[in-house]
Amino acid sequence: MVDSGPNALNAASVTPNLAQEFVAFAVECGVLRFGEFTTKAGRQSPYFFNAGLFDDGAKLGRLAQFYAQRLQTSGIEFDMIFGPAYKGIPLGAAVAIELARLGRNVPFAYNRKEAKDHGEGGSLVGAPLKGRVLIIDDVMSAGTAARESIALIKAAGATPHAVAIALDRQEMATEKQADGSTRDVPYSAVQFVRSHEGLQVCAIAELSDLLGYLGAQTDNAMGEHLARVQAYRERYGV
Repeated sequence: MVDSGPNALNAASVTPNLAQEFVAFAVECGVLRFGEFTTKAGRQSPYFFNAGLFDDGAKLGRLAQFYAQRLQTSGIEFDMIFGPAYKGIPLGAAVAIELARLGRNVPFAYNRKEAKDHGEGGSLVGAPLKGRVLIIDDVMSAGTAARESIALIKAAGATPHAVAIALDRQEMATEKQADGSTRDVPYSAVQFVRSHEGLQVCAIAELSDLLGYLGAQTDNAMGEHLARVQAYRERYGV
């Protein structure tokens, strides 16, 4: 997002250690947890990121600041924000509010999972989808939600232009087979959206940033988490 006019964001507000600060914030909030978790792909992951636990005004407001700062440094230009149901709705709204606070007021829209057949009807709510649309979400696992958003945006005559997420897990995506099974593929969902869908993707933090955070901790428990997360990356990372 490059804007040198009166609506430009303040570059001085961006800190060089944004990703590390975000990881620390997510750990402090209990959003980023360590243990044994089963992912949608059926993998046993040593960590789990649940953006739904940014569950009060202060946490959500700080999260929006991280998104806004990351968007500024990304250089991504866009005309409006789209928040996919469900987690993307509050995320997109919070980021739109933060950008407006910083002097960049952009339209915001979101979708319903099921279309209404009364009132204004349809599955889209908010500003009309037009121009270059930025999709805001928490993580990108299989890329299914992103593809659904891309289809909705195209159907409305707008251009799906970029995606902003909180955490890039940097791990292999899975593809569903004809027999209903899944297989690992040698690219991540983020890489797929970039190469096959042609969208720009920016993340506040990546798995490499999480490893850097864990490596900087002196707590023995954190050292154990580091070893497990590193082993997970060696097995499933891209």
